[in-house]
Amino acid sequence: MWEEGIKSKAIEMLSTYTSREVSEMMDIPRRTVRRWRSKLKHDYTIDRNPETIPIEELINERKIKFSRKQEYYNDSKLINVKVNIDGPIGIAHFGDPHIDDDGTDIEALIEHAELCEKTEGLFAGNVGDLQNNWIGRLAHLYGQQSTSAKESWILTEHFLNITPWLYLVGGNHDAWSGTGDPLDWIMRSNNGVYDQSQVRLNLIFPNKRKIRINCRHNWAGHSMWNTAHGLSRAVQMGFRDHIITAGHTHVSGYQVLKDPSSGLITHVLRIGSYKLLDRYAKEKGLMDSNIFQCPITIIDPQYEDNDKRLITTIFDPHEGAEYLTFKRKGV
Repeated sequence: MWEEGIKSKAIEMLSTYTSREVSEMMDIPRRTVRRWRSKLKHDYTIDRNPETIPIEELINERKIKFSRKQEYYNDSKLINVKVNIDGPIGIAHFGDPHIDDDGTDIEALIEHAELCEKTEGLFAGNVGDLQNNWIGRLAHLYGQQSTSAKESWILTEHFLNITPWLYLVGGNHDAWSGTGDPLDWIMRSNNGVYDQSQVRLNLIFPNKRKIRINCRHNWAGHSMWNTAHGLSRAVQMGFRDHIITAGHTHVSGYQVLKDPSSGLITHVLRIGSYKLLDRYAKEKGLMDSNIFQCPITIIDPQYEDNDKRLITTIFDPHEGAEYLTFKRKGV
């Protein structure tokens, strides 16, 4: 819990500075500052007759609301994250967990989360669809799995609390919760960045090296010949990030692309799912292209953007953790 004095000072500064500026000046997670700002907005309600509001006041209110929304949009376009340890780090990118599904390898899912917790320098990210979260006309599908809706949320919360998360993106199944998203509440006790659609991070290492990670549950564009097509298309259409990830389709794909003008090397990863036994895929006759569910990207910040040693991708999480531990010897 933040001391009331610190919280009060931060809230006072929000009347003058943006959430990002307050976060950096007071060394408070930006997510926490945004939550305080949001609380300020909802601490009161206005009971009024719209027909009696002066037009100038109405226009001014719209300006303020647009300004706040634009600030949030700009802040979320690229979120600075300070890496507080020297040397190489690893990021375990978890594919779609679907933790409540009977066809999910929950043993591997929990084991990989625990691997992140006990491996120095290994952080975790997730591309979405933490559970089936059946709603509306799909709610009857709970009758085809042994896990109830309540048990699903208990499993989800336990999984998210095993290890601190670097990033977490909501999937289409997660989005069915609507604006009252339980994942948002669960992640408030975690320093990781959570968003329902996209997370783009700018990792700042102690040596001032900056590495960008861009994750969506899915990227636009499909090809029957290339499972990583949507991600590689994003790179070729102008996205300049070091690592781009996605999930959604329960298949695996990997490509490495180089920007000829800057020399930036980008690793794109379409990550498979922990849901290995899929009735829907069997009914539709979809081929099994689910190769890896938790690849690890190892970042060595001593190298430049055009150096192939900057990022190493290893598809098996245990191999990746061992290599990271080896790389960090002597740090």
